[in-house]
Amino acid sequence: MVAPPMAPDPPDSPETPVRRRRISGPVLLRVALAVAGGVLIYLSFPPRPLWFLAPIGFALLAYVLYGRRARAGFGYGLLFGLGFMVPLLRWTGEFVGLVAWLPLAFACALMISIGTTAMAFTSRLPAWPLWAAFLWAADEALREVFPFGGFTWGKVAFGQPEGWFLPLAAVGGAPLVSFAVVLTGFGLFWLTKNWKLGLPLLVVPLVAGFGVPVGVDASAGTVTVAAIQGNVPRAGLDFNAQRRAVLDNHVKKTIELAADVAAGKAKQPDVVIWPENSSDIDPFRNADAKAAIDAAANAIKAPVAVGAVVVDRSDGLPRNQVVLWEPGKGATDTYTKRKLQPFGETMPMRSFFRLFSSDVDRAGVFQPGSDPEGFRMGPAQVALDTCYEVAFDSVVRDSVTAGATIIAIPTNNATFGRTEMTYQQLSMSRVRAVEHGRAVVVAATSGVSAIVQPDGSVTQKTGLFTPDALVATLPLRSQTTLATWLGAWPGWVLTAAGLVALALGFTRRRKDSNGAAA
Repeated sequence: MVAPPMAPDPPDSPETPVRRRRISGPVLLRVALAVAGGVLIYLSFPPRPLWFLAPIGFALLAYVLYGRRARAGFGYGLLFGLGFMVPLLRWTGEFVGLVAWLPLAFACALMISIGTTAMAFTSRLPAWPLWAAFLWAADEALREVFPFGGFTWGKVAFGQPEGWFLPLAAVGGAPLVSFAVVLTGFGLFWLTKNWKLGLPLLVVPLVAGFGVPVGVDASAGTVTVAAIQGNVPRAGLDFNAQRRAVLDNHVKKTIELAADVAAGKAKQPDVVIWPENSSDIDPFRNADAKAAIDAAANAIKAPVAVGAVVVDRSDGLPRNQVVLWEPGKGATDTYTKRKLQPFGETMPMRSFFRLFSSDVDRAGVFQPGSDPEGFRMGPAQVALDTCYEVAFDSVVRDSVTAGATIIAIPTNNATFGRTEMTYQQLSMSRVRAVEHGRAVVVAATSGVSAIVQPDGSVTQKTGLFTPDALVATLPLRSQTTLATWLGAWPGWVLTAAGLVALALGFTRRRKDSNGAAA
């Protein structure tokens, strides 16, 4: 008698071996290259002068994305963004730890992955590297306005103050520089697919900057400027607790410079720029602060732009202002910072984020200004773009079109210690100099302060956490670069081309689906 066959084990039986899906070698390679590509973009940023690593990083990204599905483009793009943003934004956690640094880096990487999803989706289009570069430009435009008013750190153009691409800023601003860098990298990858197309995509944007003239002549005269770096007693988030010492440091350094001028050791400045937060004691409410600033301005015999925290009498709320302080006259004008830093000067969704950390209550309740016009100081019309504002195309452009012949960037980097933040911000100032054809004076509380010529070159700079005074005679320029004249149009055109790429991708997908069905 033959025994009946035994019933098979049920699918969930513990005796049944579980088959795990293995990750293939090509996938692991693409994962590694995506992260490596992002790291190369980070390494191309200052303080390293390795601008040429950026196109190589984008060549790796192109290899990873080409021919992939949209969801794979999202995943690889997220890894690429993390490889880029995690080290780039390390400065955000210098004194508050991971709670600020890693969530911000992840959010920025997530925004990048939106663009890479679209790049993968359109990767079957003819001349794909060109469309993909348009999509990157569109993604940067999105990051400039969303979320919370935008966060532009990591704009590719800001890593190119040393490179061949920089002169393109005078034609199409930062958006054109970013586009050219990305197109060069994608063209480098395309050499392996179609060298006849890949070669011009690689070479043309790389060498285009050599044909762009960058004006440096003093068409509106010259001005002698002093940038005062008074330094702070110590770095950290308790910066405000040191506010009297910080004010005294800047007064002292200015009076020392006045003594050097009197002794013939330094040239008499026409304009003096103090940093952001150089007087966190409101000089309109505090007689001691007013007297100290008066003493400095009278000693140096020149108008001083003083970075101050001022409480407005109309609503009792603070403003981050630059106050024009003239010898013998005192305060005669003010500029109020227009673009405030979320999670610092302001706190969006404060009650929600308080669930995760009480540190959100360190964020201020500052109110923004609206007037882009700076100060008339001696022979110069000075544009004022305070700290965070230099990262935003429209903010700097509006201050220049208001009639500026020179740009001042008062900034406070003391809350970020000895990290790379100050070098990243200085690179933005260098791009802005070329973009608008203006000399730029960077005055920082603790460094790096710098003198930037209209061609983006740095002729003087200070060290970190060192009291210093930079004095230089700079060209005043009234010409309008093509980038200033075009305004936001280059960014809009590049973004529109990215949207066209998406539309073409959907059209191609539909045709392929209809062909398969037939």
